[in-house]
Amino acid sequence: MNTNSGSSTSDSPIPGGTAAGLRLARAAFGLGVLCAATALLAGPAYRLQWVSLGIGLQAVRWAAIVALVAAALALIAWLMPGPAIGRRGWAATALVLSLAVAAPPWYLYWKLQHLPRIHDISTDTAMPPAFEAVLPLRQGARNSVDYAASTAAEQRRGYPDIAPLTLALAPDAAFGRALDAARSMGWQIVAAAPPQLRIEATDTTLLFGFKDDVVIRITPQGTGSRVDVRSLSRVGGSDFGANANRVRAYLKDLAARAAAPA
Repeated sequence: MNTNSGSSTSDSPIPGGTAAGLRLARAAFGLGVLCAATALLAGPAYRLQWVSLGIGLQAVRWAAIVALVAAALALIAWLMPGPAIGRRGWAATALVLSLAVAAPPWYLYWKLQHLPRIHDISTDTAMPPAFEAVLPLRQGARNSVDYAASTAAEQRRGYPDIAPLTLALAPDAAFGRALDAARSMGWQIVAAAPPQLRIEATDTTLLFGFKDDVVIRITPQGTGSRVDVRSLSRVGGSDFGANANRVRAYLKDLAARAAAPA
């Protein structure tokens, strides 16, 4: 008597082609997980001084490249003929994960090709605010605090919107709002000098812990105040637009605070 005559077709072996597609989808997912772990751990490993900066950056670069391979394998697994039987679920997950790993580094590469390769942004390119209090913290930094004339030209070409902020506030009131805005940005305040109307701070990136220094200078202008900001990276030839974005975000926050009722 055939005891299997009433069994469900789901109990039958998975067809060979479908099994291969499922294995490929799972392999793509595993490769995507490996790439994600490599990209996420490279920064902390550098911060803990387990690897050099060069090795950390190369790890992220290769994770992005291999993630594209994983995405291609996932797409092949998705398109393979035969019943899905979980194959497309694994393939879709692997594809999304791999593209999520590859996208940020490739986006940074695109920015590197289209943005000025500078790491020093100032709202005043003729007389940029000078750093003082952060100088001891920049011992051994690869980038100098000296402002290069070529930087001004590159900034005007790439970031023509970066300009001083004029506030209808007395300098002492502007200083208070400026300090509140700097704290709201999550920066480490290194120095706040009301008599000199100067603020210096340091911003630290999340993964690699890169440190960029900021100086804010307030000067009287008529019955109001002028605010100048300079943001400078300690390492790296190009900042991928990070300093310009930081200055923009800070000035936007400060303008909103200045416009709000006291």
